[in-house]
Amino acid sequence: MEDPKLANLAKSESAGMKKDTSSSNRNSNDVESHVVVSEDATAGLIDPAAERALCRKFDLRLLPILAIMYLFNALDKGNLGNAQTAGLSKDLNFKTGQYNQIVGIFFVPYVLFAPPLAMLGKKYGPARVLPLLMFCFGSLTLLTAAAKSFSGVFALRWFLGMAESGFFPLVIYYQTTFYRRGELARRLAIFYAASNIANAFSGLLAFGVFQIKSTLVDHPWRWLFIVEGSVTVCFSIFAFFYLPKTAAEARFLNEEEKALAYRRIQIDSSSIVNEKFVLKEALKIFKRPTTYGFLITEICLGVPLQAVALFLPQIVQGLVSDTVTINLYTVAPNITGAVMLLVLAFTSDHLRIRFPFVCLGFAFTFIGFITYAAISDVHAQIRVAYFATFMMCWGTSAPSVLLSTWYNNNVAHEGERLTLTSVGVPLANLMGLVSSNVFQEKDAPKYLPALITTACFGATGCLVAGSLGLYMLWDNNRRNRRQGVNLTAKDVPTLQLRDGPKVEEFRWFL
Repeated sequence: MEDPKLANLAKSESAGMKKDTSSSNRNSNDVESHVVVSEDATAGLIDPAAERALCRKFDLRLLPILAIMYLFNALDKGNLGNAQTAGLSKDLNFKTGQYNQIVGIFFVPYVLFAPPLAMLGKKYGPARVLPLLMFCFGSLTLLTAAAKSFSGVFALRWFLGMAESGFFPLVIYYQTTFYRRGELARRLAIFYAASNIANAFSGLLAFGVFQIKSTLVDHPWRWLFIVEGSVTVCFSIFAFFYLPKTAAEARFLNEEEKALAYRRIQIDSSSIVNEKFVLKEALKIFKRPTTYGFLITEICLGVPLQAVALFLPQIVQGLVSDTVTINLYTVAPNITGAVMLLVLAFTSDHLRIRFPFVCLGFAFTFIGFITYAAISDVHAQIRVAYFATFMMCWGTSAPSVLLSTWYNNNVAHEGERLTLTSVGVPLANLMGLVSSNVFQEKDAPKYLPALITTACFGATGCLVAGSLGLYMLWDNNRRNRRQGVNLTAKDVPTLQLRDGPKVEEFRWFL
């Protein structure tokens, strides 16, 4: 429900919108006829200097903590690949194909439990549920260090997938309650860049850990799980007490800043701020045809995304043979992936357009994988082959953020937004089942069938995202011609858009 206190604070300055939006009992049947409010009009309700100062506070107080949380999330998810290069399968006597099963089983609970955990997160607050999920997956990482058999690791990966399933959808939703639509991509990019940094840091950490000579454990890879799991658990306790439940409860904001935060989200993010979650209403998102375009694009994204996250060390292993050097070679591609993500996300926010940059990311994916696959002797052309791994990382980083931002920008109903995210993000991760099964040990070290398969998913994603974007552009123009106006998404405040495309003034955020 809306916060009555903030609604009253905002009411007097929202009068220029010609509608009262403060009633906590308002539903779609009570909404008055839609009145288009231009960007100039809405801008007059908010002091730009005060808004910039508020965003700086959010950036300094929220983003670093969320980025660190996601860094540990990515570390705990992806450390299996580093452990594998240090002999995990051999040390635990895995049979042929069992490592792929351990990689793949993670994604089954990840998909099954994401929607219910995200809905619980909406009910009890992301600021409390996110640290609890972090505590769980950190503890499971610690337990992995004690695993003695295939069955033990298999069971732990199942529960790890369950614990991590609601994390990313909840973080995205949490940030949409603090930032405008045109501010979201670069913030999510900074947050998501932690994943690339985690992949790079994981290689460096593995390099250091594998040098440990100790009689306390029987295999060096156990230290990787001990170190990462311990730090994750400790940080989750800090985050539980630090993160504000909502802007209304943020101790670092005064009353005027809380009211400003409320108005910003009503104008350019949500139709009803902090609306109570109702499953029946949230499921209406699946009545929109474009929803399935977004989900197909998520599927196409998932295969290359998980291929890089899970198998980049194995791909690089085709270039070098030393275990230590392999992990070092994964650092630079992941770092440049984070840089490319930030460049594309900041540019996308500046231009207030998403789909061309999503398509560009998929193009990088296709070129990177198909180039590596086309090289007959990677040792003879090691520079070209290694550069192809950079393009793989560029192509998987940017679309992952921009795609989630794109469909969140086009859904003003908070329940629908959370539901779509909690299905779309896990669906992309479910494609890890494809990645984990196409990268077969018998195809090592080149993994040619896997490279070609992944490249095809990249090409298809580019085609689907481009088609969806062109449809939105055509539909916006059609609506403008019918109404005799020239509106874009920024010209219509989201408080009017609870019913999505059914609203005559609705414009797609391209």
